[in-house]
Amino acid sequence: MSKYIVDGSFPINGTVTASGNKNAALPCIAACLLTDEEVVLRNIPDIEDVRVMFEVLKELGADVKADGCGVYKVKTQDIKSGEIPSSHAKAIRASILFAGPLLARTGKVILPPPGGDVIGRRRLDTHFMAFTELGARVELDGIYKLTTNKLCGADLFLDEASVTATENALMASVLASGDTVIRNAASEPHVQDLCNMLNAMGADIKGIGSNILYIKGAKKIHGADFEVGSDFMEVGSYIGLAAVTHGELTIKKAAPEHLRMAKLAFGKLGIHWETSGEDIHIPSGLDLKVFSDLGGMIPKIDDAPWPGFPADLTSIMLVVATQVEGTILIHEKMFESRMFFVDKLIGMGARIILCDPHRAVVSGPSRLRASYLISPDVRAGMAMVIAALCAEGQSVIANVYQIERGYEDLCGRLQSLGARIQRVED
Repeated sequence: MSKYIVDGSFPINGTVTASGNKNAALPCIAACLLTDEEVVLRNIPDIEDVRVMFEVLKELGADVKADGCGVYKVKTQDIKSGEIPSSHAKAIRASILFAGPLLARTGKVILPPPGGDVIGRRRLDTHFMAFTELGARVELDGIYKLTTNKLCGADLFLDEASVTATENALMASVLASGDTVIRNAASEPHVQDLCNMLNAMGADIKGIGSNILYIKGAKKIHGADFEVGSDFMEVGSYIGLAAVTHGELTIKKAAPEHLRMAKLAFGKLGIHWETSGEDIHIPSGLDLKVFSDLGGMIPKIDDAPWPGFPADLTSIMLVVATQVEGTILIHEKMFESRMFFVDKLIGMGARIILCDPHRAVVSGPSRLRASYLISPDVRAGMAMVIAALCAEGQSVIANVYQIERGYEDLCGRLQSLGARIQRVED
């Protein structure tokens, strides 16, 4: 196991380029199974979740070639198995994304329960409801077994705007017979990326970016050359880090069009940036102060489906708020265990009241002290890195595997910005 040794209270400065969107890369990798022709994927981040997804592709019969600089060539002439290896399924939740393409192309899927971050119950019902309406049969006996003689288009209404369920329904429906409508669909930038990739492969998807998607089924789709967009979750993490360490940072390829709600939320904490094309610049010397709502009321930052504030950034905002003058409510509505790292921040000196599993009241600024920390999941792990980098003294962060599942070369990139962080083997 590896860990980070972090010396805090040093500002970061410099320029960093945003990585490819992890949450776009994973479904796009799975979508390569939908054709027997070559698919070229670009701007794929070099992270653990991506490596596991490509390993699954190889197990299923795909030929995967890495061309360097985030470029992969994938060709699946024949699928030799419809079963996801148990060891890989347990490693990442994104293993569920192979269900739609396998069902569409082979008519059979055997899927062990997927793993991933332990941030609360993460139901799969919406996936299987969609598959059933498209003509699949679902059995559960310790593992999920899906079979179909033929997928047929349907008018789907998802019982929640689930990102991965929307993506699975999309991938299954592009090869289904007839037309499909997906209502209450997720519309995040990574869902839009998958839609655009499928269209580049010959699919016919309309309504991209909205919560109603229209798909005309095709007998076959072809290969494509596609580049995934920038990771706005990573960008948001770097914005928070620059602000709390009082540094100055330029982020290239930041995709500012995806940061409009984040900009409103960061603005409540006195954090702003300048935009130049696809780049943003966070200046030093920001006046970190909570801006009250009208009438002097305590403001809140709460997550919501797109285009609301992203749930994956609530952990980051929680740490940032500890360094800002004033009081704010952080309301995480989606996962009941995501805030269960707050006790570690309190142990570092943060003034936080955890009202319940979903709400925390933060009063700042607090002088954080170094501590021994264990990363529970990707985003809380990054939040701990930010806390350690603005704390006094030397912190140790264990279980960094969880962080590196979502952040490319985090240690090296932070070192290039002047952060005092080292990765060592435990």
